[in-house]
Amino acid sequence: MKNLNKVDFYFDCSSPWTYLAFREIIAISVRKNLSIAWHPVLVGGVFNAVNQDVYEFRKNPNPLKAKYANSDLQLWAQVRNITFNWPSIFPVNSVKAMRGCIFAASKGVLPAFAEEVFAAYWTHQKDISSLETIIELGVKVGLPGSELEIYIASEEAKAALKQNTQRLIERGGFGSPTYFLEDTMFFGNDRMDLLEKLIDSTN
Repeated sequence: MKNLNKVDFYFDCSSPWTYLAFREIIAISVRKNLSIAWHPVLVGGVFNAVNQDVYEFRKNPNPLKAKYANSDLQLWAQVRNITFNWPSIFPVNSVKAMRGCIFAASKGVLPAFAEEVFAAYWTHQKDISSLETIIELGVKVGLPGSELEIYIASEEAKAALKQNTQRLIERGGFGSPTYFLEDTMFFGNDRMDLLEKLIDSTN
């Protein structure tokens, strides 16, 4: 029998749309008794491999699309109860943050840690490329700061993040957030309803 009670959630905290989806996947997990397998990735690695169009759009954004996207983001923020303040550093190097997420997952506190990272960057405009910031956020959710710092610098962390990112690419992903129910792939914050309807239709 297929396991339709677990979702694989691939994410990078450097994406505002991922923050929106992160909030909702947790809510869905409560409503539907759904377990979440968290897979921190480096979305820049995904873009480099299979979606370089993102960089071209950033260089030459369509003003109409950009205006709409910003308005859409703010509407979704109201729905998800998130305050967005666009960070002064964007895009940001999220390597340390995402390695920190892998460490947090190993300690059973990933949702709390990831929420702190998302809020630090997207609400409070903190620099999540800073090791000091990541350690501070880790300690806030009960992670041992010295262990977190050692892990972030380790070859183990480097390999784990690279492996997660490569696995997402192999499964057909091209950005963040990407999530799977069995082999059905969903991309983006606005596919959460489809995910929930698929869960309902198979139960």
